[in-house]
Amino acid sequence: MLGVIVNVLAGMRNNPTADFIEEIKVPALKMVSLYIGQAIFTFFYIDLLAQVGERVAAQMKQDLFLSILQQDMAFFDQERTGELVNRITVDVQDFKSSFKQTISGGLRAITQVVGSAMSLLVISPHLTGLTLICVPSVVIGGTFIGSLLRKLSREAQAQIEKATLVAEEAIANVRTVRAFAGEENEAKLFAEECNAAADLSMELGLGVGLFQAGTNLFLNGMVLATMFLGGHLMSTGQMSAGDVMAFLVNAQTVQRSVAQLSLLFGSVVKGLSAGGRVFEYINKEPKMDTSGTKVIKYHEFHGDIEFKDITFAYPTRPEAIVLKNFNLKIPAGTTVAIVGTSGNGKSTIAALLERFYDVNDGSVTIDEIDVRDFDCRWLRGRALGLISQEPVLFATTVRENIRYGRPEASDAEVYEAAKTANADDFIRGFPEGYNTMVGERGMSLSGGQKQRIAIARAVLKNPPVMILDEATSALDSASEKVVQTALETASKGRTVLVIAHRLSTVMNADLIVVLSKGKIVEMGTHNQLKKQKGHYWNLIKQQDQETEDSARSL
Repeated sequence: MLGVIVNVLAGMRNNPTADFIEEIKVPALKMVSLYIGQAIFTFFYIDLLAQVGERVAAQMKQDLFLSILQQDMAFFDQERTGELVNRITVDVQDFKSSFKQTISGGLRAITQVVGSAMSLLVISPHLTGLTLICVPSVVIGGTFIGSLLRKLSREAQAQIEKATLVAEEAIANVRTVRAFAGEENEAKLFAEECNAAADLSMELGLGVGLFQAGTNLFLNGMVLATMFLGGHLMSTGQMSAGDVMAFLVNAQTVQRSVAQLSLLFGSVVKGLSAGGRVFEYINKEPKMDTSGTKVIKYHEFHGDIEFKDITFAYPTRPEAIVLKNFNLKIPAGTTVAIVGTSGNGKSTIAALLERFYDVNDGSVTIDEIDVRDFDCRWLRGRALGLISQEPVLFATTVRENIRYGRPEASDAEVYEAAKTANADDFIRGFPEGYNTMVGERGMSLSGGQKQRIAIARAVLKNPPVMILDEATSALDSASEKVVQTALETASKGRTVLVIAHRLSTVMNADLIVVLSKGKIVEMGTHNQLKKQKGHYWNLIKQQDQETEDSARSL
C-alpha cells in the first residue's frame, strides 16, 4: 500500500492536472484501515499476553512450592533455604519476564520477518535473492555465540544465588551475627559475592552487546545494498519508485524485527536458564515411597510401637551408621524415655517413628503395621504428636499457631488445648490475648511460652502417640517445671516416647532406655538403673557435677 501511495505522489509530478484527492483517497483509506486494525490487535495481544504470563507464573510457583514440600527430609538436609526461596521468587520472575518478552516481541518480530519477506519476494524476487544470500552465515554464527552466552548466563545466575544465600543466612541469624560483632565480615562477604555476580553479568552484557552490534551492522549493510541495487533496477526500468520504496520499507521492517530478535536473545537465554532451574525441582520425584494408604480407626488404635532390627544412616552421611541392630518395644499407654549423651541417635529414633526418613534395614511398626504402609498424612497429622526441642512458631497469631495442629478446630477446642498445655493464663495476659502476633519464628515470646504453645498445638491433634524430643532441654529450671507439668498433663492416657538429655525429666518414666553409640546398653526404671551403677548412674553423676559447677560459678 505504501508503494501504491508513493507511485500516486510520483505520478502527480508527471501529471499536475490530475485530481490528487481522487487519486490518493482509496489507497489512503486502505492504509488507515490497516493502521486501525493493527492498533486493535496490539491491544488484544498485550492484554492476553499479560493474563497468560501471570497465570503461567502463578501456576509455576504453586507447582514448584508443592514439589518442594513433597521432597524427602534428605533433600532439605542438602539444600539451603535461601536457594529454594530464590527459585520460587527470582527464577520464576525471570522466567515470566522472559516468557512475556519473548512471546510479545518474538512472535511479532517473527511474524513481521515472514510477512515482510513474502512481500519482498512479491515486489522483486531478484533483489530479495541477492539480499538473502548472506543470511545463513549470520544464523550459524548466532547459534554458536548463543550457546556461549547461555553458559555464561547460567554461571551468572548461580553467582547471584550465592549472594542471596549469604544475605538470607545473615538476616535469618542476625542475633548470632550481632552477638559476635560479625556485621563487617558479613557485609564484606556479601560484597565479594555481589561483585563476582556483577562481573559475570557484565561479561554477559558484553557478549549480548557484541552479538547485537554485529547483527545491526549486517542488517544496515543489507539496507544500503538494497538501495544501491534498487537504484540500478529503476534505471533499467525493471522497478518503479513505489516498488523501491515499498521494498526498502519492508527490508527495514525485516531489519527492525531481526534486531529485536537479537535484543530478545539475552532475555531468552536468561529465561531458559531460570526455567531450567525451576523445572528441575518441579519434575524432581521424592525417593521415599509415600503410596501407603493404611489408617487405623481411632477406637481401634492401641499405640504399641516396635523397632525391629533397625540399621540406619542419614542419606547425607551414608558411611556413618547411627543405629545398628536396634530393637525396642514401647507398649501401648506407657511412657518410655531414651537417654544418653549427644550424638548417640536419640533424636534419630523420633525421626524414624515420624517417618522423616526410611530405615536402611529392619522396620518400625505401630500396632504391628509397618509405618511405610501408613498414609503419611494420617500418620503425622492424626496418629503422632511431636514436640521438639526448639519449637517453631509461624509469624501469625497465637490462635492460628495452636490451630495449626488441627485447622478445622473450633475456638473452644483451641482454648481447651491451651489450658491442658498450661498456656491459657499467660496467653490471656497479652493485650490482644489469642490474637497476639508472635513475630517471626515466635521471637516475641520466651522459650517457655513458645514451648507451651507448641504443646497446645500437639494436644489439639489429640494424637494417641506423643513424641517429646528434648522438649525442655533449652529452658531454665523455672520454665522447665511449668512445661514439665504441662507435658505430664498432655501425656495422660497416651503412648509417650521421651527423648531426653536432662535426666530429671524422665525419673517417672515406665521404662528408661540408655543409648550409647546407637545401641541400647541399659534398660529399666530410674531406681533399677541407679542400683546397677552403670551408664545411667554415670550420667546422673555427670549432670549433678555440672549443676554444682554452674551453681558455684553463680
